[in-house]
Amino acid sequence: MDARLFSLAATRLLLGALICLTGGFAAWAQLPPLIDRQLIFGNPEIAGAQLSPDGKLVAFLKPYKKTLNIWVKRAEEPFARARPLTDSTARPLRGFFWTRDGRYILYAQDQGGDENFNLYAVDPTAAPSEGRDVPASRDLTGVKGARVQIYAVPKDRPEIVCIGLNDRDPAWHDVYELNLATGERAVIRQNKEQISGWLFDSAGTLRLALRIAPNGDTEALRADADRMVKVYSCSVFESASPIRMHPDGRRVYMVTNRGRDIDLARLILFDPTNGAEELVESDPLARADFGSALFSDVKNDLIATVYVDERTRVYWRDKDYERDHRLLQKRLPGKDIAFASGTRDERLWLVTATSDTEPGETYLFDRRTKRLTFQYRLHDKLDRRHLAPMKAIRYPSSDGLEIPAYLTLPKGAPAKSLPLMVVPHGGPWARDVWGYNREAQFLANRGYAVLQPNFRSSTGYGKRFLNAGNGQWGDLMQEDLTWGVKHLVAQGIADPRRIGIMGSSYGGYATLAGVAFTPKLYAAAVAFVAPSSLMTLLGAIPPYWEAMRRVFHTRIGDPSKPQDRIRLERQSPLNAADRIETPLLVAQGANDPRVKKSEADQIVAALRDRGFPVEYLCAPDEGHGFARPVNSMAFYAATERFLAAHLRGRFQPDMPEDVAARLKEITVDVKTVAPPERPRPAAVGPIKPESDLPAVWLKYRGVIDVPGQNIPATVETTVTEANGMWEAREETILPMGKAVETAKLEKGSLVVRSRQVAQGPLTADVAFRDGRADGSVTLNGVARPLTADLGGELLADGAGRYLVLGRFPLAAGYTAILRNFNVQKGRSSLAQLKVAGEEEASAPFGTFACYRVELTDEDGAQTTVWIAKASRLPVKVVVKATSLGSAKIQLELVEIGAPPTRM
Repeated sequence: MDARLFSLAATRLLLGALICLTGGFAAWAQLPPLIDRQLIFGNPEIAGAQLSPDGKLVAFLKPYKKTLNIWVKRAEEPFARARPLTDSTARPLRGFFWTRDGRYILYAQDQGGDENFNLYAVDPTAAPSEGRDVPASRDLTGVKGARVQIYAVPKDRPEIVCIGLNDRDPAWHDVYELNLATGERAVIRQNKEQISGWLFDSAGTLRLALRIAPNGDTEALRADADRMVKVYSCSVFESASPIRMHPDGRRVYMVTNRGRDIDLARLILFDPTNGAEELVESDPLARADFGSALFSDVKNDLIATVYVDERTRVYWRDKDYERDHRLLQKRLPGKDIAFASGTRDERLWLVTATSDTEPGETYLFDRRTKRLTFQYRLHDKLDRRHLAPMKAIRYPSSDGLEIPAYLTLPKGAPAKSLPLMVVPHGGPWARDVWGYNREAQFLANRGYAVLQPNFRSSTGYGKRFLNAGNGQWGDLMQEDLTWGVKHLVAQGIADPRRIGIMGSSYGGYATLAGVAFTPKLYAAAVAFVAPSSLMTLLGAIPPYWEAMRRVFHTRIGDPSKPQDRIRLERQSPLNAADRIETPLLVAQGANDPRVKKSEADQIVAALRDRGFPVEYLCAPDEGHGFARPVNSMAFYAATERFLAAHLRGRFQPDMPEDVAARLKEITVDVKTVAPPERPRPAAVGPIKPESDLPAVWLKYRGVIDVPGQNIPATVETTVTEANGMWEAREETILPMGKAVETAKLEKGSLVVRSRQVAQGPLTADVAFRDGRADGSVTLNGVARPLTADLGGELLADGAGRYLVLGRFPLAAGYTAILRNFNVQKGRSSLAQLKVAGEEEASAPFGTFACYRVELTDEDGAQTTVWIAKASRLPVKVVVKATSLGSAKIQLELVEIGAPPTRM
């Protein structure tokens, strides 16, 4: 290399670093000392302690040869006297539990992050094996390429655990009793009903099963001796989860949000024998979904309920536990207190105390004497004085939806013109919570403001908030992040030239979507185990997620449907890689079963091929995230150096030799990345009507039932041919006035191409083409433009909607997902169609054999249409819409004729 060129390049590099240093010096001088990465992301000295059932032993996690393993000690001994029980060096152990009699400690382990877990047992009293520091662990399941799930530990049969294994069918888990002493398995039930979850009682008897139906509905089935009986169901837009049998042995505690007027999930008691429901509790503040329930095994009763709001709230039902909790809060002020592990008699408890600036303190609490004894602190060498507080904020998104979020600001620095890191969580059906967050503290210590938005689709805020994200990956879900940035920029907190984004899993997708779809917004991005194409992501779902695939197709999109395919392709950052102009660091685990390595390879190759610089890390011994500390430390070392180069934050330049060596090993030369061959699209077609519309005139009469009155209504629907298209006109006549809507539909496909609405002070004229809505809405004489991304074609929407339903291939059990457009809200939404069965329906025009068609939309509105089997015309309609409160619309067919001749 020419020495002069080297000198110039080095000079530029040093000059850039100097500018970085001097530009941030004033702000950095006010920050706490730089916290060593090891203290944030390294192994804890002690973690996850659990008492044995008799309280004589304590097991916990501690590094053995730099890898977290299980250790044990006598309760009265110091932790320094503990001895190891496991010696894994390939992967850390993340958790374990005692058997009910304390004879064994059980844990699960996979290989290289492939998520195929086997179940192991170790005797905590056994002597070390010859030539080793630990006793031998027994592999109780011993299967390859399968995944164990633990369902129950019977209260009075400590030698048994109830497990699921998918070694017979990778998609579904059969249920077994596993003898811990012998390792023998006995089949309880072969899973031939596509069950995704099982519920046992305390005796180890199988009582209920949970299944995702082909249309995405959730079904609960009673497990009788000779059959499975469906006893409960909710739509794909709702949820239900049984959690524990009631002491009466008949009813079950269930968390559900089923019901048109119910938004927040609540706790109920459900009787599987007769379907009776009893409300136990919903959020007293009406702000959050039901979070979790705490039960006492001694009293066999519900002792507390938990809600995760901006902070966690606990409502005690047991007065003794409530007094203890208040005592602990008084002794450990400002912290969230949790009963983490207790003895069989529930006298002794290991309790944890955490906060936004406290990773975790663990104490031994004697409920009889009220003595509280300190045990250990997570990352004890981490100076808590240098940690930054986290606060809850809210801001409006692009459509006015309020987005809850958490904001962590660098400690000591003025909240003005700070570099900002947006860190969207994974899932996406999860949420961030208030408390100690390693990444937030790491970034804040480096000088960044940290925004963690709970964007739409996040859980915990009700089903409407969750469903608002259906089909919105890269669209409104991404807008929720963008508007969070705008909010902090408008407040003067964030420097608009120094905005970064970083996330893993869905958060990694949001990172790629951010730089692909809003290329001017971000100055740096770090995408970790990130889907780059929704098509390839959905095509590579692990077999054991088969039940979830059905939910994915509703909440993300169904690649077999052309309208969804078009949207999914548009929402895939890979297909907009040519728009990316933000420096990007990509990280991936080679064995990831959820987000395949090909997702990272293809975005890296796409950027490389257009000559755009991209950095790539890939760990060959990891899966969905980095579990090995050396890999994690290498990733964060690369991340903070990368962010400092582009956002001018500070960074720790040094690293241990093993971390530096590992970083070199997992850094991929992007020239060597071969893009995966993209699969050819399957030959699919849209939801095709069986027949075209008829030219017809229909007249309906009915009532609108509102509290205190019945309002008569007449609706006339006319379908005529005009300019090669169908024109459906719907005129609704009420005592207070008239509303008229017209829709134009393509002949054959019946896709909606335009809608015109005239209803009192509201008029609208909207055209639909190429997945977009364009038009205007006028309210009280004030016009505003209306544009929106639909995500696909509209079907059975607006005037003539119920006539179009009759053109589908209806049959008992038939289901479909339709896309509609709300003119007033200016956005599209999904509705689920289901043919519930066949029955007679009577109207003034006559009695007919009908299909009972049920429509449920994302907002909970429910419409039932009885469609005559012979004519395929709607005979009767009942609408229960959330927007109408407790009102109900009922219409019945009174007359049919030819459409009137136009003059």
